Amino acid sequence: MHLYWTVLLINYNPVHGICIHVVKSILLAYKWMAAVLGAKDAVEWIYRGEGAANLVLAYCGSAPKFVGKVLRIQKVPNNGSECENGHSALTKLECVLWGKFEGIVSAPTRETAEQLYVQKVMCPLLGSEHVDAGIHVLVSREFLEAVEKKVLGQRPSWRVDAAKVNPLCDSVLLIADHSKFPHVSGIFKEDFCVSVEIKPKGGFLPVSEFIAEENAVKKKIIRFKMHQLLKLHQGKIRKISKYDPLDMFSGSKDRVQKAIKSLFLTPQNNFRVFLNGSLAFGGMDGSADSASYTLDQAFLDGLKHIIVAKDGMHIKYFLELIAETIFKSGLLDRLLEVQKLDAIDIEGAIHAYYDIVSQPCMVCREKDGNKLSGRYSSLHSMPRDEKLKIVRDYLISSTAKDLSLMISFRSRGNNLESPYKVVFLESTKQTFDYKASFIDLDMKPLKKMEYYYKLDQQIVSFYVKMVKDKEAIDNEREDEIRCLEDKDLSAFLRLQRNDVSTLSHTSN
Repeated sequence: MHLYWTVLLINYNPVHGICIHVVKSILLAYKWMAAVLGAKDAVEWIYRGEGAANLVLAYCGSAPKFVGKVLRIQKVPNNGSECENGHSALTKLECVLWGKFEGIVSAPTRETAEQLYVQKVMCPLLGSEHVDAGIHVLVSREFLEAVEKKVLGQRPSWRVDAAKVNPLCDSVLLIADHSKFPHVSGIFKEDFCVSVEIKPKGGFLPVSEFIAEENAVKKKIIRFKMHQLLKLHQGKIRKISKYDPLDMFSGSKDRVQKAIKSLFLTPQNNFRVFLNGSLAFGGMDGSADSASYTLDQAFLDGLKHIIVAKDGMHIKYFLELIAETIFKSGLLDRLLEVQKLDAIDIEGAIHAYYDIVSQPCMVCREKDGNKLSGRYSSLHSMPRDEKLKIVRDYLISSTAKDLSLMISFRSRGNNLESPYKVVFLESTKQTFDYKASFIDLDMKPLKKMEYYYKLDQQIVSFYVKMVKDKEAIDNEREDEIRCLEDKDLSAFLRLQRNDVSTLSHTSN
């Protein structure tokens, strides 16, 4: 049996009565029997993009087992602080944290554990039809080094400065290319396909009682908006996005359309469009480049293959198509439920974390312990199982806040037997096949809890400072205006007095 169909059988259509241990043995045997990708194979993989943890390559060769697939290759920081060879499994505390999920704890490598995390944790939460756990493919160090050299010039400079391909990995993750429809020989011809990749971000305002009074703004202003100010200050973006995740998750068709339009106007790394699997709009670093006009032209030309409209209307209707699909599919409803597993915010979860790792709570130490003892004592006095659940749910929620949603469209035409869901676009009277997948479902390391807390505090404190500075400037301007108005009034009164005096002398 071909490995691809074996994986589909296990993930999506399990047969009753089959021994799970036999299945695992078959999969393991297939993995180690697979040919190792070597340096010469690097030419058949092209740069697709990257996130903080992984590099993504798309296949451009002709080998049937790789057609329609992408590779996710692990990266490591350039400072070498986290360089791993893939053989290091979960830490002891992470084993305790994820122990309730079969297979994750016993995984021989962290890479395998992360794949099982997608399969065992995220798949049931988001729906198996929208999640692809993938399979591992063996690679040589020469392949990884060749890939690193090949894509160097295509990567955003700040990504290059931050991390590189991990040359010590012995395997990479092979998953379906969700920017395309899979080609099934003899059934469908290769139709033109347009895909959009969206990072929805966190879609709710926290209401946790553990949020400090000085951070109360978090309950009113969505984190994405606050983070934009910090990123602009740090030089990571050139323009602040008007996108509001609350619009995207609102359940209101008009607000979803507003969200999509805002993402399109300022895509940063949150909105990208692919035409037949090739990037046509958007980028990885949120800044314009010399190729942007060419990409935009390809984008406009490509839309004409799928959207039937007058010139100048294709983008408008394409954005409507995206919004209509998100609104009617309910895709984000389930995602929001997973995000809301973060019930007490990082300002609450961090206390449970310090107890789990058996360290003094640095947050309580930094703040006035006596004043805050009542607020946080309930967290520190919880049973260990409850603390584990708080941290576990927070990390799962973090995955849900960082993931991407990929939606692919093609005109249905006369393909009445298409297995895909359909969406009707009223503006053009067209029916489209669509498929949606959640991607970038990274397992968050337990040790990142401290990082999440520090980043959260940095985002909020900077936003509060900027707001106060703006208010101070506005107040100064108002004072200046009032001062000028007062001066003008005084001069006017002096003028009046002079006029009265002059009139008085004249009359005499």
